[in-house]
Amino acid sequence: MPTYDYVCDACDHEFEVIQPITAATKRKCPECGRMKLRRKIGAPAAIMFKGSGFYATDYRSESYKKGAAAAKKARSGSKAKSGKKAKKGKEGEKITS
Repeated sequence: MPTYDYVCDACDHEFEVIQPITAATKRKCPECGRMKLRRKIGAPAAIMFKGSGFYATDYRSESYKKGAAAAKKARSGSKAKSGKKAKKGKEGEKITS
């Protein structure tokens, strides 16, 4: 359900209400009781994925991405320095030197 912001033009009281889209707009202010309440126009909220199927690891932070890139670079550098190369024999078997 969406969250709507309301403001009273009489007493400047502001509050939020979670209500269905099909619900009627509120008119009476809960603070002063006058019929001067209006719904504010605001920016839509960000999408939040909740429930099973979404994990905290799906959206990594920038620091994690930088660390993972550095680790990947270090792993690829150590493979190149190992010096062992596989050679193939006559019938396709690998011979390491």
